[in-house]
Amino acid sequence: MDMIDPFGRSISYLRVSVTDRCDFRCTYCMAEDMAFLPKKDLLSLEELDRLCTVFIEKGVKKLRLTGGEPLVRKNVMHLIRQLSRHLDSGALEELTLTTNGSQLSRFAAELADCGVKRINVSLDTLDPDKFHAITRWGHLAKVMEGIDAAQAAGLHIKINAVALKGFNDAEIPEILRWANGRGMDLTVIETMPMGEIDADRTDQYLPLSLLRANLERQFTLTDIPFKTGGPARYVNVAETGGKLGFITPMTHNFCESCNRVRLTCTGTLYMCLGQEDAADLRAPLRASEGNELLANAIDEAIGRKPKGHDFVIDRRTNRPSVSRHMSVTGG
Repeated sequence: MDMIDPFGRSISYLRVSVTDRCDFRCTYCMAEDMAFLPKKDLLSLEELDRLCTVFIEKGVKKLRLTGGEPLVRKNVMHLIRQLSRHLDSGALEELTLTTNGSQLSRFAAELADCGVKRINVSLDTLDPDKFHAITRWGHLAKVMEGIDAAQAAGLHIKINAVALKGFNDAEIPEILRWANGRGMDLTVIETMPMGEIDADRTDQYLPLSLLRANLERQFTLTDIPFKTGGPARYVNVAETGGKLGFITPMTHNFCESCNRVRLTCTGTLYMCLGQEDAADLRAPLRASEGNELLANAIDEAIGRKPKGHDFVIDRRTNRPSVSRHMSVTGG
């Protein structure tokens, strides 16, 4: 049974934020003194499993755990172990996660054992001082140790870097050579206007068309039809033999092929990252032992999935176009 939205798109990809907490405070993502959700509002691991299972029964084939930082959620490996039964049954094609890498040295082997084949690691700079500055609390050496552990466990890694003007734009060639040199693809992402942060986004914003033009001075980039189920458009890089992806929510609206919805750790379903429309799944989940109420609520929500987002960095008011932080919806 497939979930089809009003625009004929099949919804086969669910992203689940298992926590809004994180052990970093990246300047473009969070304020330094973030107020986190009270524990009672959070779905339990059992509830998250039950919710994901209903989505899988409804045709979700790819499940990505995000956060905050998913690996700081207490006992998160228990949830991942539980969810892996859907890989064993063949109902789920891929179970994956996006992480900052800080906890990977602890969990990489177990993730691989649970059937996780590839992960995304967010990393914006290879300079330890700049890394500490942008994450406020993070240490690059710990992330590098995590990447080593993940590769040793046989996990494929994609590096995600947010392109920030005047911070890491000059470093992207080096990050590309490093990532591809270790057999990892790199995806660069435009910064998005989500949540009140302490920095000024208009100063950070770098259109990727500009970045690509700069990269093409030293690399031969060829467009390829490669897809991983998300919004990235990929090129082959002749000089490194690897792949580079571009995610361009600001300059190129890729909504026509959107196949995903996002579930937060409180059971709120967002049909679009860039819209405020949402559905509460926690109430129907907790109102009944059975899943009929929940299934109906999901159907109703998918029936309201909008055609697309409209991210604008508003230079007059300098307000984000979406009020919630990226860490709430999980990227």
